[in-house]
Parts: sequence; C-alpha cells; structure tokens
Amino acid sequence: MSDLVSAAAVPDPRPGFPSDRGGVAILGCGTVAQSAHLPAYEQYGVGVVGVWSRTRSTTEQVRERFPFVGRVYDDVEDLLADPAVRIVDIATPPAGRLAWVNRAVDAGRHVLAQKPLTVDAAELAALPAILERATAHGLRLAANQNGRWAPAWRLATLLASEGAIGDVVGVTHLHDKPLPPLVGSPYDDVEHMLVTDYLMHWIDITRCWLEPGSVTRVCAFDSRVPGQPEGSRNPWSATVSMVADTGATATLRIAGDVQTSQPSCPFWIHGTKGTLRGSVLAGADRLSLDRDGRTVDYVPPGQWFVDGFAGTMGELMTAVAEDREPENSVAHAAGSVEIMLAAGESARRGGEPVRPATLWSGGAAE
Repeated sequence: MSDLVSAAAVPDPRPGFPSDRGGVAILGCGTVAQSAHLPAYEQYGVGVVGVWSRTRSTTEQVRERFPFVGRVYDDVEDLLADPAVRIVDIATPPAGRLAWVNRAVDAGRHVLAQKPLTVDAAELAALPAILERATAHGLRLAANQNGRWAPAWRLATLLASEGAIGDVVGVTHLHDKPLPPLVGSPYDDVEHMLVTDYLMHWIDITRCWLEPGSVTRVCAFDSRVPGQPEGSRNPWSATVSMVADTGATATLRIAGDVQTSQPSCPFWIHGTKGTLRGSVLAGADRLSLDRDGRTVDYVPPGQWFVDGFAGTMGELMTAVAEDREPENSVAHAAGSVEIMLAAGESARRGGEPVRPATLWSGGAAE
C-alpha cells in the first residue's frame, strides 16, 4: 500500500501565510467583501489598511463591525495613492474588473482580483498587456479563486498532485443542494448565469485536477425546470462537460433547486490507481481515498467560507515574499475564464461543442 495513503503523509490543506500579513486595501467593499473577505482576514490576522466602495453608505458600519480595518477611503485615488497599501483586493462586480486591475498595476500595487476575472472575451484579450506591465514592475497578480482552498477540494488537489490516484481519468461534480436566492437578484440578470458565473469555481477546480492536460472541448446545456417561478429569468438546471487532450473527461451537474434534508456538493476524481470521493459546502465537507483495496477517510479542517478566502490571499502574500508566481495567478486563472466563456457560448448554441479559445488554453474557437 502506498505511503500516500498513510495518515503521516496527509498534506496540510490549510491556508499558509508569510510573517508579513499587512498592507491590504479592499476596493469594492460590498456584500462579498463584508461576508467573506473581512471575516477571513480578521480570523487570519491580515492587516487591512482600509476599504473603499463606490457607494459610501455601503461602508458606513464597516469599521464598527470590523475594528481592525484602518480607514474608509473617500475615493479610489486615495486608496491607490496610500503608501501603506501593498496589495489591492478588488471585490467589484465582474464588469470592468480588469480595468481596476489595470489601475492598481499603474499604482504599483500587487493585486488579488475576485472571480471571474471578466465575463467579456474582449476584456480578456487585453490581459497580456496588463501582465507584461506587472511583470516589468515586479508585481504579482492573483485571482480570488477561493474554491481552490475549500478544505476538501484543497486536500484532494494536494493528494492528486502527489500521485495518490495515478493519472486523472475523470472528474464528476453533483450539486445536491438548494440554489441560492436568485429571483430578483443581480445574478438573475446574467445570461446563462449558472454556466457563466455560478459554476466558475467548479469549472476552475476541475480544470486544475485535469492538469497537466488542457481542456480542448466544452459542451454546456441549461434549461428551466418544473416548479421554477415564472419571474425567474435564468434556467435553474445546467450541465457542463469537458474533454482534455489527455482523454480525461469531466461533468458538472446542477439538477435544479434541489430539495433535500442532507444538502451537499459531492465530487469524484477517478484515476488510474484510485479514486478520491468527497463533498464541499452545506456542512458536508468530507474526503476519502480509495486505493489498493482500502479506503482512508479524512476530515478536512475548516470550511470554504471563510478559509477559502484566506487561502487565496495567503498564497498571494507568500508568493510576494518568495518572489514567485502565485498558484492562483491571474495568468493561470485566465485559462479557467476561457473555459467558462466557451461553456457560455455552448449554452447559447444549445449545447454544441466549443473549443476554449486563444490566449491561455492554446486553442481556437470552433
């Protein structure tokens, strides 16, 4: 039996940080920042110099709720000009997000940008120039793909990368839980929202597990389901399938607003030597490794919210301290955006196969 299965060999999935955890400013301090970013930073001792939001009322009670926050900036120019700011944490809506990244690079700041980097292929095409300027100035740009540090997913990533299941053959995800409230929310205005926004974390982590293979074909289909309110604009069911150049495949499935007393988001990673089975969210975090005729169960420490958000910032800070590219670099995350854009195009075409295009995946649109 492989040593990879032994308890002594279990990798640590918890967020890691360097000694210097200060100098963070949050640009766009709305719901996500206040419900996830700030609680994560408070828990892990991240120094937040200040915050800014386009609407002043959004930040009125931030310092009362989070006393460790240094200040509320009057405008974004003050934030970018503050010499105490090392890292700009961009948590604005997707539209125009890369423009904020560009401004932070102009100001000489490292960046952590919320996911998805963009929902616009034209914006993505402008990214190489931003990265070139960042590199020239020694700046590190990371994407807040916080699902990569969801404890069960993170542990699965580490075990798979160490060869615990051999070469990955296939990945499967099932969304076995209710959907978040969508009717009347901004998300309901996003075309094919499940495919082009909600499933981005699942697309990204699946793409990571399929590496070193590259996704060469994406099929996506979404549909309205029985019982879906007439006022809801977006389909509540979606399926995304991927094929990699290694021959490995993946399927992501949302059946609808699932009614269950035991909600979970189970996943399977099948390999040539074993299988990883687990779940994330809804208090159902778990992971097991099935190999060599035995099954080993793990208890992943923490929860996606908020440990996942600490993980992305910790990786960026560690990369800055070690003068290397972060694991969640913007350049790497852009490849996942291409797959998401391909999925959106496939859904618009009624499920036709689409090849992720151009800059990062190395392919061309079909």
